[in-house]
Amino acid sequence: MDRSPGLSVRLKLTLSYVGFLMLAGTLLLAAVWVFLLRGMPAGRLVPKLSNFPLALDPHNFGAAAFGPAAVVVLAFLLVFGLVGGWFLAGRMLAPLDRIADATRIATTGSLAHRIGLPGRRDEFRELADAFDAMLARLEAHVAEQQRFAAEQQRFAANASHELRTPLAITQTLLDVARNDQSRDNDELVDRLHAVNARAIDLTEALLLLSRADQRSFAPERVDLSLIAEEATETLLPFAEERDVAIETCGDVTPTIGSPALLLLMATNLVQNAIVHNLPKQGTVWVTTSVHPESVVLTVENTGEKLTSQLVATFGEPFQRGSRRIRTDHAGVGLGLAIVKSITQAHDGTLTLTPRATGGLCVAVQLPAMPRDMADDHSRADVARGTT
Repeated sequence: MDRSPGLSVRLKLTLSYVGFLMLAGTLLLAAVWVFLLRGMPAGRLVPKLSNFPLALDPHNFGAAAFGPAAVVVLAFLLVFGLVGGWFLAGRMLAPLDRIADATRIATTGSLAHRIGLPGRRDEFRELADAFDAMLARLEAHVAEQQRFAAEQQRFAANASHELRTPLAITQTLLDVARNDQSRDNDELVDRLHAVNARAIDLTEALLLLSRADQRSFAPERVDLSLIAEEATETLLPFAEERDVAIETCGDVTPTIGSPALLLLMATNLVQNAIVHNLPKQGTVWVTTSVHPESVVLTVENTGEKLTSQLVATFGEPFQRGSRRIRTDHAGVGLGLAIVKSITQAHDGTLTLTPRATGGLCVAVQLPAMPRDMADDHSRADVARGTT
């Protein structure tokens, strides 16, 4: 905002100090005149300072000499007030200079600077502390935005690479078919179908990941144990085909969220546990547990031994893990990334831990259903049962 120049705060404070000092001096001199000198003869003179005992007697001050003396006193008060007020105002406003310097540094893009104003708490120090807290929040927000932008850029690059692969394979197959007229068209169609199916799966996974990141869903009452049971029953034939046993147990785990997204999360976890398992006689354990403030879905599986460094990368998009078993059902590398996004969209936490005997343990912790909503839900169930 453009503003016309004006007086500085320091000069205003100085003039205020001088004004009050001059007013106090004027009132004091007026009181001396009214109560001590107004009735005295005009010819009386002020005694010499050497005659000190006489100076103590106010009746020895002459009324005629009071006027010049008052002017001298007021002039002294004016000079003293200007010098002292300027100095005191500078001392009082010194913290504002540090705050202004920090503000100028922040406007250049450097948010790591802090005022750190010492001393006991007062208005200036509360302002400085509030400004430091604001800078800390801004620095954390900018760092988070930069991290998010870097992740988005890396994700876009990985997604482009993954989408380009099936398109390049399709183009190669079409070029080969055009140059080799004697090639079996059935084989070409089958391969094109497989490549196209992979591209569709990848596109749908990207859309689901975007939907989870944007939290574009209406929260509902959900029993996480029923979600896990449905995902397990759906994948049971797939597990039997791969010689993997699934064991389920747990408690009723009420929470709030999107049933569709939570079902997708549980399905991805169980499918991931089935795919990345032992070649034969593998096992998957699916359990749910309830705690005072949260509910937990845990999916464990047998498999090869994994390191903590490798497991830490599984939640990133397109990170399948170089040591994990690669099969035709390995997916597009977004399974755990989608699980992570769905968990974060539900204000939960995802924990990946390598099992000591081999395999992986994945724990999804979500907020428990609030007690008042759970009570309303129970009363509604009882009402439905009595009708």
